[in-house]
Amino acid sequence: MMKKIFISLTIAGASLLLSGCNDWLDVVPNNEQVAADYWKTKEQVEEVLAQGYSEMRTTVPSLVYWGELRGGSVYAYQDTKMQDLQNFQITASSTLCKWGPFYNVLNVANSVIKYAPDVQAIDETYNEAVMNSNLAEAYFMRAWIYFTLVRNFKEAPLILEPYMTDDYAVSVPKSSEERIVAQIKSDIETALSTGAAKEFYDDDNWSGMTKGRITKWALYALMADVCLWSEDYESCVEYADMLINSTSAYRPAFVEDPTQWFNMYNPGNSNESIFEINFDEKTYAQTANSPSTVYPWGISSIAKFQYSKAMCQRLNQEYTHYPASIRTYLGAFKPSGNSTSVEGYCIWKFQGSGYMLDGDRGTKDANWILYRMADVLLMKAEALIWQGGETNYTTALELINKVRTRTQINKLDDDVKSDEERMLKALLEERDMELAAEGKRWYDLVRFGKAKNYKYKTSFIDLIVANNSSIGSKWLRSVLKDNNAWFLPIHQDEIDRNPVLTQNPYYDVTAN
Repeated sequence: MMKKIFISLTIAGASLLLSGCNDWLDVVPNNEQVAADYWKTKEQVEEVLAQGYSEMRTTVPSLVYWGELRGGSVYAYQDTKMQDLQNFQITASSTLCKWGPFYNVLNVANSVIKYAPDVQAIDETYNEAVMNSNLAEAYFMRAWIYFTLVRNFKEAPLILEPYMTDDYAVSVPKSSEERIVAQIKSDIETALSTGAAKEFYDDDNWSGMTKGRITKWALYALMADVCLWSEDYESCVEYADMLINSTSAYRPAFVEDPTQWFNMYNPGNSNESIFEINFDEKTYAQTANSPSTVYPWGISSIAKFQYSKAMCQRLNQEYTHYPASIRTYLGAFKPSGNSTSVEGYCIWKFQGSGYMLDGDRGTKDANWILYRMADVLLMKAEALIWQGGETNYTTALELINKVRTRTQINKLDDDVKSDEERMLKALLEERDMELAAEGKRWYDLVRFGKAKNYKYKTSFIDLIVANNSSIGSKWLRSVLKDNNAWFLPIHQDEIDRNPVLTQNPYYDVTAN
């Protein structure tokens, strides 16, 4: 007998996907997954798919911690576990390196991929186009999960089948980064190949559905990101251009009006957005795991988790030079007592009611943006820089300056094109400021450090050292010389459960 263990799991308003259904998912008890005999109707496919979106919500805290703390722009001033992560002292016993929530999403995706075709064969109302659209969503989920895991653990168990109990996955070894990236790309290509991935979702009761569910635009953005990580720069540009150059009426578009910048965060689901994990406190009491709750709410002289001193200085410097900049004071941050101190900077974009308004949003339910168009513009710029050449540098600089112009700061001069490293550092700084606290910084730095056979590894280490004020530079340099230290340890519980799972080399005490 199915029993309800999740109440109101919907993304904001997404319960309307299933007519008359307020609780988006009925599932079986813990340690059991939806068995093969469950799959009978198209509604059941969407119920399970909906669980995937709900499970994605539980990953947001890890997306914040993993994507920011080691990058030096967001900082833990308290909390030993978070400080261990940012200081590269994390161990396999830390709960911050648990990957369980990600594998929960994975199992939902694998289940839909396996069983949706069976449902289509027996439910006459479940047509092939709808099935392929659902499959595109599931393939995105699986690809995105593995992309997150490979960037943080380098290697992980590659599981492509749903498991009926938690015991299923205990004997699966790690796959190489190359094998996982190949699977990620294959999944995205498969999702796009049918042409069924939606450009938009039409629902009068939830205007944000197109941004809160996976579309072909999200698939393009994810593929551009994956190609950038894997140094397939030509393909990165190709997929970025599918977004940038689209003429579809439903395409996401870079919003050039600076007065609309804060709308990306409140109310969210803006035209610039490509895909975001939705939260809704008023209707569905969804605040747990929102960035509004992960980042401290309110302003204090030293919140436990806020911008680093180095980032506060950069934000304040941009505001001082360009007071009209919409992504600094009361855009990205709000200082304690409106001072210019480098301490006490609240991460305002997930708390504020709007740009230049002192009031907070009133509800702790800011969405978590996975991709937006400014991110894609800067991905393309980065890929062009790595490809080299005067023409590519010129186009890359135009893209960077397009983002700067929108935020009402001066364009970079042409002399930045003097060499590759200078261009890359300008790109990194622009991403740091534009995408502040959005879970991107660490991955940006790792791409810079590892690309072209670790060409800029020393510069990568220098950037980490310059932004970390809580531990000595000697320690950081000694740790980061080992490329394996750039990745997380696998939690000891996983090692104990799985006899064929080996610890990541830097943390393998049995090998030392």
